[in-house]
Amino acid sequence: MTAKSDAAIVTGAGSGLGRAMTLGLLDAGYTLLGVDKEEPFLEELSAAAKGKAGTLFTLHADLADPSAFAKVVGSALARFGRIDVLVNNAGVGQGSVRADQRRNPIRFWEVSADDWARFLAVNATAPLMMARAVVPHMLARKKGRIVTVTTSLGTMLRRGYILYGASKAAAEAATAVMSADLEGSGVTANVLVPGGMADTRIIPDGAVADRSRLLRPEIMVAPLLWLLSEAAATVNGRRFIAAHWDRNLPPAEAAEKSGAPIAWKAIATMPIEPD
Repeated sequence: MTAKSDAAIVTGAGSGLGRAMTLGLLDAGYTLLGVDKEEPFLEELSAAAKGKAGTLFTLHADLADPSAFAKVVGSALARFGRIDVLVNNAGVGQGSVRADQRRNPIRFWEVSADDWARFLAVNATAPLMMARAVVPHMLARKKGRIVTVTTSLGTMLRRGYILYGASKAAAEAATAVMSADLEGSGVTANVLVPGGMADTRIIPDGAVADRSRLLRPEIMVAPLLWLLSEAAATVNGRRFIAAHWDRNLPPAEAAEKSGAPIAWKAIATMPIEPD
């Protein structure tokens, strides 16, 4: 894929990992639609994007609203005429329910139906529905990349993380199925995770003693750019850990070191089925 002519959508673009990836794509020359539910963050993003090689458009949308998917894709198509890249990054963290949730875990029996529905809507349903909305346009051109940000396996299984862990696990499983459905089509679906706690709004102030020890959101940029490059045109159904990406290595070696099968296929036991 040639960055100078490629059109991308990044959800949750206004802050954290999404902001870092958006600015990294703009540095590489992408034309991009940044989507976020927080308009002030989009305004700050637009200011930061000035002078970049690429072009940024922004769109205020809440991906918990089922009408948002057609709105986002319609806006991108109206501006760009095509969609080459979808980065599913928008997410909601448990700090939005309980700021001290790391010290005071949210047990599953304390979870409200409304919170469960909200986490599923943003963290699990939105990536699937966004992919569903863009894929027909990608398939028509036999070209496209879908990258979904999930989380570490440890977070999916951690005590007190039913809301975030389970919803992100659903997103990972969905992306695995997407990659299988898309095999050989020219469109790929992969997962990218930071590999640890990153310095984003998902980690509330006071949740850790020293925020300087958190991963920098910018670590996502190098593996993302490689995933969107021609060198990764056939890479499908993989997960990459940004914290393990060694920028001192050639990109293909860094990818090999930081990558693994999506959804831990290597340890999967497939069911017995009749012919």
